[in-house]
Amino acid sequence: MIGYILRRLLQAIVVVLVVTVIVFILLHQLPGGAARAILGPRATDLQITEFNLQNGYDKPLIVQYFHQLGQWLTGNFGFSIKLNQSVSSLLVQRMPKTIILGLLSLVLTVVVAVPLGILQAVRRNKPFDYIATGLAFVFYAAPTFFIGLIMIEIFSQQLGWFPPEAPQANGVVPIFAQFDAMVLPIVTLALLSIAGFSRYMRSSVLDNVDQDYVRTAKAKGAGPTRVLYHHVLRNALIPIITLLGLSIPAVFAGALITESIFNFPGMGLLFWQAAQASDYPVELGVVMITAFATVTGNLLADISLAVLDPRVKL
Repeated sequence: MIGYILRRLLQAIVVVLVVTVIVFILLHQLPGGAARAILGPRATDLQITEFNLQNGYDKPLIVQYFHQLGQWLTGNFGFSIKLNQSVSSLLVQRMPKTIILGLLSLVLTVVVAVPLGILQAVRRNKPFDYIATGLAFVFYAAPTFFIGLIMIEIFSQQLGWFPPEAPQANGVVPIFAQFDAMVLPIVTLALLSIAGFSRYMRSSVLDNVDQDYVRTAKAKGAGPTRVLYHHVLRNALIPIITLLGLSIPAVFAGALITESIFNFPGMGLLFWQAAQASDYPVELGVVMITAFATVTGNLLADISLAVLDPRVKL
């Protein structure tokens, strides 16, 4: 097991290094070069020369890469001239909010999707199964921004149950003081995952129902409820636990749109505003953090699968 974990960790490190190379190349492919893109079209030649000297852009590319890699590894993602603030400080302010939004949406996803998938499997090919499957396909196919706008129109504008805008207070604690304003962003971000997770859960339960150990349990006199919750559920949850790690990048991607719709001051909204203002250091910083979260999520998924499922060959 230790050898397997070390191999997967080494692979994750290689992937992260490849991502840094891609981001470095993109940085040098910016229109007019990194200096012109960051300082803006009105920057003078003297300002661009001074910027290149301060940031090492006048040195060979291989030297620039290792210098940039060292900066990234120490948490230095550059400086946002447009916001007059370091990118690292912006990420420290915004990242906890995105993490809270993502965790709450994942909790809601598991709480709803697991029982829904079990119920669909138990009542397969029944009206409930067909209705739930149809709704899952609709939510899985619908764009996140469309779901968010529908949520605002129905539950905020028409019914007036929830505010149309997420909490704007600084810090994480005030978010829970205005939790009613978090309901629509959490549900919007979770609906897509619920649709996918419930389908996986249904398929996993159906696959395990036909296994030999289920027939053995029934032959020993175990009732349907005991067989389902004490035998089938344990094995059926293994793919779902693995999916939790793989869903981290999807949560970050969905947060970009969800936070923009509900004006939630997290990393997603920060990236959206940076894209509109051509604030490239902020965009690159968010890309690096998202890439690291994606690799970490995949690593955790692989390790959890090996730990939970003894059938997996290490």
